[in-house]
Amino acid sequence: MKAMRIRLALGLLLALATLGWAQSAPTVAPPDAQRKTSEPYKGDLTIFDSPGRDQRLQINRVMDILGITPATSVADIGAGSGWFTVRAARRVGGTGMVYAVDINPEAISYIEKRAQREKVKNVKTILSNADDPLLPPNSVDAVLLLKTYHEVARPIVLLRNLRAALRPGAKVGIIDRNGNGEDHGVGSDVVIREAKEAGYRLLAQYDFVKADKMDYFLVFTTEP
Repeated sequence: MKAMRIRLALGLLLALATLGWAQSAPTVAPPDAQRKTSEPYKGDLTIFDSPGRDQRLQINRVMDILGITPATSVADIGAGSGWFTVRAARRVGGTGMVYAVDINPEAISYIEKRAQREKVKNVKTILSNADDPLLPPNSVDAVLLLKTYHEVARPIVLLRNLRAALRPGAKVGIIDRNGNGEDHGVGSDVVIREAKEAGYRLLAQYDFVKADKMDYFLVFTTEP
């Protein structure tokens, strides 16, 4: 009888210890856990074509760093008005291709009309999902998310889904503004951490985009 009481007591102690550990163990967020983000812009798309934007963002230097040259294939994720799309399309020329990716049907329609109006024939629009750009496999040499990343609710999932579309050595550029996620900006350290979790390696980090130093330009490639 005494041995039975001892076994019962030990069992009770073990159960209490297990319960205490479970209550105190840290909670690990899943990779697709949502963080603070800004609402995707759905206003007047002409706002992105403000005079002097090329110079402020030094977009030609950005394209040089991303290796956007004639005959390459580019994805503009969060293309909006197609401001970057048409510039990249002119850079890659008739033997290259630019995929204009956006979740907003109005933006897709706007870009299609713009490409026709500006006689840019090497643009293909993609109405994407919020966490999947729906790009063809092995289709792009360079990607740019221009002031878009802070609007992505599940960025790790998006970046993982993007990987299949990247050709060997492809570069992924992210231009954004430091912020808390819901103020139309997100910290560069957050982007770097999330990209690493999605299987990317930081190649370079710049702050030349705009003179106020609030904007940053990060360049990634995939881990082998």
